[in-house]
Amino acid sequence: MSSRELANLHQRWTAYQDLPQLTNHWYWRPGWRADRQFYTWHLTFEHQPELHSLVTDLQSQLALPGLDLVPLDGLHLTMQGLGFTDEVTNSDIEAIVAETQRRCAGLPPLELSLGPVDPDAEGVGLLVRPWDRVEHLRATIRDAISAVWPAVPEAAEGFRPHVTIAYSGSQAPTEPICARLTTLRHRSPARVTIRQATLIALRREHRTYEWTTMAVAPLAR
Repeated sequence: MSSRELANLHQRWTAYQDLPQLTNHWYWRPGWRADRQFYTWHLTFEHQPELHSLVTDLQSQLALPGLDLVPLDGLHLTMQGLGFTDEVTNSDIEAIVAETQRRCAGLPPLELSLGPVDPDAEGVGLLVRPWDRVEHLRATIRDAISAVWPAVPEAAEGFRPHVTIAYSGSQAPTEPICARLTTLRHRSPARVTIRQATLIALRREHRTYEWTTMAVAPLAR
């Protein structure tokens, strides 16, 4: 683990131990409502048995008040948003997809490690390593967007790769969750191979994220 990743994990774990209660993750962010969808590039984790086994094991220990467990088909790594589906034209989406596919074809698949558990006020995630490979893919996607639009949505800075396995569903006390996480911190991580970035239309329903796949940008095989 790089010093950057290790320092961030230690910092977040220390802050979590001092956190009295969770923040409900399911508040409405600006622009969001129940009938609205959002275009975003994600990494998704279909056909990843090692990861699914780890998440299933961890979630069996995290069925605690205040946590909404993420279904296996809802596991994702948020990469780069584009905008609400009612504000982005089909022609722009087609151009961005084509440019992203062209640029991603020159990148190798991502070999990543997911784990250990990495909690914060809005849920429990898995640390993703190494960050630099995910950051490079995100920068490639942002470059593709900038070839179509004069400005890229969302800041380039502040990106922290992570995969959430449980969201906070209420302002529950953190003490019992922290105690349980202490016993899970040393579980061996799972290895995954990511072979594409996925453009999805994301929606929030029933205290979970669901999506429709719009396009994929394969990485070189």
